[in-house]
Amino acid sequence: MNLARAIHFDESDTRVFHVSARTGEWCISGGFEFSNWTEGDLTGKARQAFANGWFGLETSGRVTFVAVTKIEEAEFDGLVDTLARHFVDYYGAPDIEAARPVAREELDHMVSICDDHDPNTLLTVSRELTPAGVREVFRSIQPQDAGIEQFAIHGSLDS
Repeated sequence: MNLARAIHFDESDTRVFHVSARTGEWCISGGFEFSNWTEGDLTGKARQAFANGWFGLETSGRVTFVAVTKIEEAEFDGLVDTLARHFVDYYGAPDIEAARPVAREELDHMVSICDDHDPNTLLTVSRELTPAGVREVFRSIQPQDAGIEQFAIHGSLDS
């Protein structure tokens, strides 16, 4: 089964989100955070998180890009508990047992998105508010074979 991990190409996420997800952290879309939002909520860094931020399961931070990665069942089960705990701590779920099915549904949704892609595929999310609620669109960027010339340093190290 596949899930997604946060990936950074530069430091921009630390500037555009209130909290940036940690590189390598497991992520889900996290659209639940915006379920009761209105246009009035979409300002500044909150707008950026809404517009294109994935949700980091460890930090509750946001990230612009995630990469599809294999995950083991035992680690997945631990993430269900982590997200259930988040629902209790921040969204008023009565207890972890009550929150666990909703957390599993969120993670299963992310698995269904990731399982359609090869490992190392990059994913982006974009959101918009509609009369029916939050609409999410997912896009993928396929992994490319990188040649050594992309990483080679050309020039001289002599001063």
